[in-house]
Amino acid sequence: MTVADHPKCGAGGLGCEVLKNLALSGFTDIHVIDMDTIDVSNLNRQFLFRAADVGKPKATVAAEFVMRRVKGVTITPYYGAIQDKGPDYYMQFQLVICGLDSVEARRWINATLVDMVDPENQESLKPLIDGGTEGFKGQSRVILPTLSSCYECSLDMLTPRAAVPMCTLASIPRQPAHCIEWASILEWPRIMGDKKLDNDDPEHITWLYEKALERAKEFNITGVTYSMTQGVVKNIIPAIASTNAIIAASCCNEALKIITSCSPFMNNYMMYMGDEGVYTHTFEHEKKEGCPVCGTLATDYEASGEWTLDEFIERLKEKPDIQIKKPTLSTERRKLYYAGPPQLMEMTRPNLDKKLKDLMDSGEEVAITDPGLPFSLRLNVIFSK
Repeated sequence: MTVADHPKCGAGGLGCEVLKNLALSGFTDIHVIDMDTIDVSNLNRQFLFRAADVGKPKATVAAEFVMRRVKGVTITPYYGAIQDKGPDYYMQFQLVICGLDSVEARRWINATLVDMVDPENQESLKPLIDGGTEGFKGQSRVILPTLSSCYECSLDMLTPRAAVPMCTLASIPRQPAHCIEWASILEWPRIMGDKKLDNDDPEHITWLYEKALERAKEFNITGVTYSMTQGVVKNIIPAIASTNAIIAASCCNEALKIITSCSPFMNNYMMYMGDEGVYTHTFEHEKKEGCPVCGTLATDYEASGEWTLDEFIERLKEKPDIQIKKPTLSTERRKLYYAGPPQLMEMTRPNLDKKLKDLMDSGEEVAITDPGLPFSLRLNVIFSK
């Protein structure tokens, strides 16, 4: 069977499996985007790569390998980030399959595909199939932008990353991960100043590894390695090849069903629990009322008018369904706080110590932008009584 419609996917642990499955299922025109190069640690599960490929772009090597083995398939690679491409690029695809390793990237592609939908043009709706694994667990889901729940709707389902007290990092580290966190959170800004840490830059990771190793030796802690440094800084969960294969198979089954209409596609979320046996559970995740991406209304947020703006921002950072880091806040009437550029930051910094009731009215809409958000978050801040 030949399927002319073309999807887009990645080339990591899930991506290798997805590419192989798509090619063998009859998809003949596939694009693959991946910003990583091949590392030795990839070879145990990313079977499209060989030792001689270490250092080369994953997307390019994966595309060439599959095209050599499966005749008649054309795979176009792109070595770079998904954010490098705009809506015109994504408009050419029939569907998008994500095997991404970060929440930020998933939020970006989700928001982009939702924003692309034009009610007057049915072809503008591009189904998004998202797959993810975490050890023996995994999930796959089908998202119909603006019609079904989107990725942002389920953001509060994510397990928050365990926080390590700052005093532990600064004074009494007990684990190798503490030394690595110390190097990235405390030592990097102290020595490098405003220079941004790039988690994908080998030189930056090497610098962190060397500093963490020195810290570990000082406290007689063993186990700090370059691989662990990479994993801690990028929050990488160890991958298991069999889990990748199961989730990739689910994603490709859904792609085949969507393109050919041979069977109803999943509605709309499947969870795989491999640590409890071969067990899966499928359910419908409903759209979230007030979702900042696929919803149309601002979300109500209850706050105390006695909070300072700084306290308000810190509480927002703690919410798993918002996930902001360096936000800029404003209302229609005034600029509340700007995280940059420096001139605006200095101009609005005094507001951080002011109470919310002195900066806005109860029920007033606050627009929030953040480098980690591919959209503007809108909150109706209602003062609690």
